[in-house]
Amino acid sequence: MKARANMKLVPVNGAVTPEAAAEHPAQLSRPRMRTIVVTSGKGGVGKSNLAANLAIALGERGARVVLLDGDLAQANLDILLGVHPRFDIQHVLTGQKTMDEIVVNGPAGVKLVPAASGAPELAVLDDFRLEALVRALGTVDEHADLLIIDTASGVSRQVTEFCRLGHEVLVVTTPEMPAFSDAYALIKLLQKQGGLSRAPRLVVNMTTGAEEADDTAHRIKLVARRFLGFELECAGTVPYDPSVPRAVRAQEPVVTAFPKSPAAAAYRALAAQLWKPVTTGPSQHEAFPQQSQRLEA
Repeated sequence: MKARANMKLVPVNGAVTPEAAAEHPAQLSRPRMRTIVVTSGKGGVGKSNLAANLAIALGERGARVVLLDGDLAQANLDILLGVHPRFDIQHVLTGQKTMDEIVVNGPAGVKLVPAASGAPELAVLDDFRLEALVRALGTVDEHADLLIIDTASGVSRQVTEFCRLGHEVLVVTTPEMPAFSDAYALIKLLQKQGGLSRAPRLVVNMTTGAEEADDTAHRIKLVARRFLGFELECAGTVPYDPSVPRAVRAQEPVVTAFPKSPAAAAYRALAAQLWKPVTTGPSQHEAFPQQSQRLEA
């Protein structure tokens, strides 16, 4: 899809309404459902763990969550959630199954749309199949509040297209310089291509303490301010926690396997920031906190 030209970041005082979001088919067919995209400039930064555990933490708060494994050729969310899907995205794209037929139920009521494993042909979808997939997402659970997309790592067109689909884009990094550098490169590319409804936000993962987390976020903020001309917001931090790899080996999310662990507490804090339950009916401005910047032509 052709990127929008001459986009820039401007400060605003409130949230961007759905009408101002990127006009993807899934958004147009599901105006009430908010989309959170979890992405990263490189692999090995804990992106999929964050997406899986964030989805469950949101489900625990009462949100009805659909979780898409957006690494279409190398699935891993099913392993992290401890579920065993019989069918996946590949069966939908070949017309063998509908989206509803491949969905599996995970912890806290989360509905997983599983990707394929070892299917390199899905790593780069053509425009027709990518749009077909996006439209099909609009048919999953008509009562869902949130769609969370865990993208592949890197800066492929498929990754950036998923980011354009989101109302909120979380870029995951660790304090290591390669991860820091690649996170900035992804943010720079997203700004250059345009089409985002909000400025991406940063999540610093696997930190050894508050000082390291603050230093990492501060460095990326400085670079973004100097070279991209906008204030990058940090959505949250997650400490390094041995409970996370232990949970992965047990094929169970850390928020359920070790609910009192530091990482579980951090995931729940991020969920609390992103979703505030309402009792008087769905309100996107109340349920989804405001963002300090948006993209404007």
